[in-house]
Amino acid sequence: MSAQVPTQPASKVSRRARGLGRVLVIVYAILAIGATSRAVYQMATIYHAAPVPITLSALSGVVYILATIALILPGRVWSTVAWITISFELVGVLVIGTLSLLVPAIFAGGAEVSFGTVWSYYGVGYLFIPLALPILGMLWLRRTRATGARLTDSEA
Repeated sequence: MSAQVPTQPASKVSRRARGLGRVLVIVYAILAIGATSRAVYQMATIYHAAPVPITLSALSGVVYILATIALILPGRVWSTVAWITISFELVGVLVIGTLSLLVPAIFAGGAEVSFGTVWSYYGVGYLFIPLALPILGMLWLRRTRATGARLTDSEA
């Protein structure tokens, strides 16, 4: 009788979510929960007062959810989804951040009420994390691709 060596099951967590990537995933998850819960609450209570910024907050929440999932799950498809969502996030932060500076009336909800999004003023309300996060995310995606953290057949 020959002893069989147990095989390691394929990891269900991407290499992108290990090491420093784990910190990135945690920050994305926190922003996903924060942006989504804020948007859901505002949609349920005050959507009529500022539909544009509240809708943009909901969109950012969806982007953060997708980016979190894409960073966690292995495979080429999820790697592509990570690149797309993080790129979209960076464009969103830059466009909405700039618009909130140049045309703040877009985010006005009334005479004395102003509504911001997660990405307004480049994420100042979130300590500029929304501006830094996609840059760090892209650097991490590039690093994990460049350092030989290639996807195996089981991850594809």
